[in-house]
Amino acid sequence: MLMENWDVIIIGAGSAGLAAGIYAVRSGLKTLMFDEKLAGGNISVSPKVENYPGFAEISGYELAEKMTTQCKNLGVAIHELEPVEMLKLEGKTKFVSTINATYQAKAVIFATGSHHKTLGVKGEKEFNGRGVSYCGICDGPFFKNKKVAVIGGGNSACITSLYLSGLASSVTIIHRRDAFRAEHKLVLDVISKINVNVIWNVEVEEIKGERQVKTLILKNNVTGEKTEFDVDAVFVQIGEVPNSAVAKAFGVETDDAGYIKINLKQETNFSGIYAAGDVTTHPIKQVGTAVGQGITAAIEAYNYIHSIPSK
Repeated sequence: MLMENWDVIIIGAGSAGLAAGIYAVRSGLKTLMFDEKLAGGNISVSPKVENYPGFAEISGYELAEKMTTQCKNLGVAIHELEPVEMLKLEGKTKFVSTINATYQAKAVIFATGSHHKTLGVKGEKEFNGRGVSYCGICDGPFFKNKKVAVIGGGNSACITSLYLSGLASSVTIIHRRDAFRAEHKLVLDVISKINVNVIWNVEVEEIKGERQVKTLILKNNVTGEKTEFDVDAVFVQIGEVPNSAVAKAFGVETDDAGYIKINLKQETNFSGIYAAGDVTTHPIKQVGTAVGQGITAAIEAYNYIHSIPSK
């Protein structure tokens, strides 16, 4: 198979990658995008987005679909379900190898996003898919009129709780601290729901059940007291882990937590290699900031490509 030549290759088809694709192809760059899953990224499983400019309210799936469609219509080649396995990032020509082929480009943008953190407690793996979930919109409908718990205290925990409040008979938020870390508007929305309550200063020590989740063993961080809490499902929403393993394996610098180090131009430690979105060290992990970083990465990639001598 002949090696395909591209101007820029974008790894990851979430909000950052799609924004980068739109700006790259509009700048005249021949653009290829890979994702190990389907295009759309994490935002596509968010039940509701209320903080993206231009949309007072939109489902995450619809927003992701609009971005993906725009990207494809402009001419970005999107290869879904094609994970990247090897990289060669030094020199003027970059090589990206997937499970299918090897491609070459003048610049590469990492927009690989992140995945959900796990609790790491006994019973979590055993009951994954049997009452343990990391996606409210995916699994919430299975627990209509049931008693559910949401673990966490940030934006994702509040958004998931609000969604589940319209399905479940009761939603209990279990948070290890004594205050939410979410946006003020989300907190107000959560506390206004009569079927949502909060247990503060508590951590889950174990998830128990038979064929399905039945109870949680909770430990109070202040008193040390342990209690057993009856529940039909538990939705874990405690943060994200960057999907940077492939980039790191081939020399891209990351911080101690695994986030790709970038400067204000989205540049990494390699010339012509950029990163954008939740996989980076940028402190704000929101769809709006991911889009902005993707745009910056695409424009800087364009500037880099056009600064390369023709010979």
